[in-house]
Amino acid sequence: MSRTLRRVLAALCAIPLLLMSDLPAAHAATTVTVYYQAPTSWSAVNIHYAPTGGSWTTAPGVAMSAYTGCAGWYSKELDLGSAPGMQVVFNNGSGTWDNNSGANYGVGTGTVTISGGAVSSSVPCSTASNSATVYYKTPWTTTYLHYAPTGGSWTTTPGVVMNEEACTGWVRKTVSLGTATTWAATFNNGSGTWDNNSSRNYTLGIGTITVSGGVVTANATSPCVAAPVDTTAPSAPTGLTATAAGTTVTLGWTASTDNVGVIGYRITRGSTVLSSDTTGYTDRGLAANTRYTYQVQALDAAGNLSTAAAASVTTGAAAPAPAGGEMLGGDPRKDSIYFILTARFNDGDASNNRGGSQHTKSGNAANDDPMFRGDFKGLVDKLDYIKGLGFSAIWITPVVLNRSDYDFHGYHGYDFYEVDPRLESNGASYQNLIDAAHAKGLKIYQDIVLNHTSRWGANGLYTTTTYGVRDDEWKWYYQQKVVGKTYNPLDEHAGNDPALTTAQNALAKGRPYNGDLWSSTAPAGNTCPNFGTATGGRSAEGYKLYNCQWPSATAKMFPSNLFHQCWIGNWEGEDARSCWLHEDLADLNTENAVVQDYLIGAYKKYIDMGVDGFRIDTAVHIPRVTWNRRFLPAFQEILTRKYGATKAKDFYIFGEVAAFVNDKWNRGSVNHSAQFFTWKERATYSSDDVAAALEQFNYENNLGTGNQPTSTNAFLQGNNYHAPDYSKFSGMNIIDMRMHMNFGDANNAYHNGKDSDDSVNDATYNVVYVDSHDYGPNKSSVRYAEGTDAWAENMTLMWTFRGIPTLYYGSEIEFKAGQRIDCGPTCPLETTGRAYYGNQIAGSVTASDFGVVSSASGQVATTLSKPLVKHLQRLNQIRRAVPALQMGQYSTEGVSGNMAYKRRYTANGVDSFALIAVSNGATFSGIPNGTYVDAVTGDTKTVTGGSLTVSLNAKGNLRVYVLSTSATPAPGKIGSATTYLK
Repeated sequence: MSRTLRRVLAALCAIPLLLMSDLPAAHAATTVTVYYQAPTSWSAVNIHYAPTGGSWTTAPGVAMSAYTGCAGWYSKELDLGSAPGMQVVFNNGSGTWDNNSGANYGVGTGTVTISGGAVSSSVPCSTASNSATVYYKTPWTTTYLHYAPTGGSWTTTPGVVMNEEACTGWVRKTVSLGTATTWAATFNNGSGTWDNNSSRNYTLGIGTITVSGGVVTANATSPCVAAPVDTTAPSAPTGLTATAAGTTVTLGWTASTDNVGVIGYRITRGSTVLSSDTTGYTDRGLAANTRYTYQVQALDAAGNLSTAAAASVTTGAAAPAPAGGEMLGGDPRKDSIYFILTARFNDGDASNNRGGSQHTKSGNAANDDPMFRGDFKGLVDKLDYIKGLGFSAIWITPVVLNRSDYDFHGYHGYDFYEVDPRLESNGASYQNLIDAAHAKGLKIYQDIVLNHTSRWGANGLYTTTTYGVRDDEWKWYYQQKVVGKTYNPLDEHAGNDPALTTAQNALAKGRPYNGDLWSSTAPAGNTCPNFGTATGGRSAEGYKLYNCQWPSATAKMFPSNLFHQCWIGNWEGEDARSCWLHEDLADLNTENAVVQDYLIGAYKKYIDMGVDGFRIDTAVHIPRVTWNRRFLPAFQEILTRKYGATKAKDFYIFGEVAAFVNDKWNRGSVNHSAQFFTWKERATYSSDDVAAALEQFNYENNLGTGNQPTSTNAFLQGNNYHAPDYSKFSGMNIIDMRMHMNFGDANNAYHNGKDSDDSVNDATYNVVYVDSHDYGPNKSSVRYAEGTDAWAENMTLMWTFRGIPTLYYGSEIEFKAGQRIDCGPTCPLETTGRAYYGNQIAGSVTASDFGVVSSASGQVATTLSKPLVKHLQRLNQIRRAVPALQMGQYSTEGVSGNMAYKRRYTANGVDSFALIAVSNGATFSGIPNGTYVDAVTGDTKTVTGGSLTVSLNAKGNLRVYVLSTSATPAPGKIGSATTYLK
């Protein structure tokens, strides 16, 4: 995601995307009395809250009153209408907030007490004797609870045995707390293995509590209470149809006449169970000219199945023609990468431009700047510009069909098997782009998403049905259902419907067809509570709001076997891998085989088209064991079948593990640190992927940062290159988040990067960038703006240090420096770091080689004349000429100087050894004797005593003294002097 909204969303209590606004609570008898113990520095307290299904109060909320007789406590009684609970945060009215570390507090009704992050249900300063019953999810044979009531003493280690009656996988213990309302707890197996919440201990309250995978649920119901069993089977579905198109089969049926308790349908093909809890199914990739028989059974909440409806169909006589592309191959470290948002780079075909429903609201209309503006044709037209800069690989944002109000970036996938038509044109399909890039020697790295779909689900897997009524208030939004018509983002509402008012037409304009999504009555299998009943609130326009009007994590509108149904509460907790990270992104249950097959089948299509690699979005939000068991081996198998085992390894996979901290390990959590994902598993887990994910999390979390594997794959042994050991490599490389976070200046990034390299399987494969479409260094929200000299130095470091240098489009001219990178539809794209770039490269350009422009005219010629562009071109030329700078291991042994290092690559008939100094001078001692030639100046030095000294004092300048070996002679001076390289 890499997307700008991430950790802050939970902290800022984001308002739902469409029209949800601040709502008054409906009058009813449901109340909650909140007691809050404020930090001692606060002199006033406001409570900012949102009833379940409603919206937030206007910030900063409503004032709480000091609670008489209990110093430091504040209270407030609230009317929640019909809501069963609410989300809560607190503030002092002066900008200081308590939002439960970004998770908000989720509470019910009645009495709620919040102190020190713990939620309980007792009145503070009460003299009553309090107790708590804690359920703990554990794999241990025996479990001990080691605890201390607040203000009291700890139990004697290892604590008390949790031996009260519970159920499989859980243990239970009830403890007396005296007058305390909070307590600290840890758990252990009595043999030295502990769960102490990553050294923070658990802070618990009174009442019933569950602790599972690091997630604490207060005021919980017992996980061991069995639901009543209903043995009445539902009625069978009728009208089952199976239609084949080539080797794809689509199933449809009529819902059971007895819909009471039906939560979905179980589908089988022969003896193979394909899916459950769904209202339709598409079976892809079947054998040609083969007869398949399917059965569909209604399924209720008690697990009862109806009798089966059956249908058979024969697939087409021949499979669809395979995609015709092949990847270029070769070591990915030889490349440098240019990263673009396709929709914002260059407009080659105005007919596929689309502004969407937010076109006017965002301010884009005033700039005549639709969000979908760039396209594949525009990129094909400017491949020579990218090659002329010296890049040999292009990372593009996701290409799959998106569905959202503001989806130009591509991260709201709706049909993963289809390319978004807003990117394609006649003669400029995605396949055409891949082929055109390859013809110029340019690789295509496709950004892919496996963690989530759009808020509406994924076509061919599961799409949700929401409540919608075409009354006078909502007919502008809910379009009339049309049989056979489906979503097409190219077909936007014109905003001239005579049945709508002027205001309604303005709201409707730009919205693609959505009649396939909504229903005024609860659909078969609906599990969303109170479907279609009014919430008591109103939208920003004053329209009545209803339950189940839009999908969300907790509305139970998605089947739980295919999608997760929770919000992330702890970004370094287990739930960060199994809950929604944003309201517009439905979180896939990637531990489900049906989901895995859907995603693997989708991305096989793009491998078959010949893409050269995948950048994996939000990789940290899928358990490593799932990557290592399912997705990475599946991709490798597909690649091996297509290319053979050797070339298959050239396919470059690099994951986004968004660790936004400045230290080596992400807040001490190995499971959420980038380097963790470069390693295979080292323990055996359950065959069930859900259980294995939790087992892996706990196993590695308990081992901690000091017991993770290390590697010498990036480091020279003295002056010598050694064969890397990839026996423990997972198959996933990473974006170097630590260097990115510390790129306030090059020196800082360099030293932080070196500090992490022993924990990465092979850091020479790290993708290194300064900023991106999400963040600048140190999680800055603006594009890098430290000046041209600083940019030159950053580039000099990236192009000569270990890793694969990557540049965000436009940074070669400091495009939009200092501007907000992203602000969603709240401001015009032209004012952000995602602005349209085509105006800067208008005209014609021809590249005769990488980093060499033979002709250019128009604005692009002016752009190519910029000093930073000339610097970049020469760096690419130098890097391409010196193998040590591409694939070499490095060392600072015997090197005096700040950003100075030696690199060597000795393999495949190559022996390339280079001494590098960035911006400052250095002395290299203990080096091989011989002739060294500087690739920047052409200066030649003959070393006879094992020492070479470089004199340099110019920010962004560089010396690369290359040893002339018998296998690989020094190339001499490369290119011509520039403003910075001279």
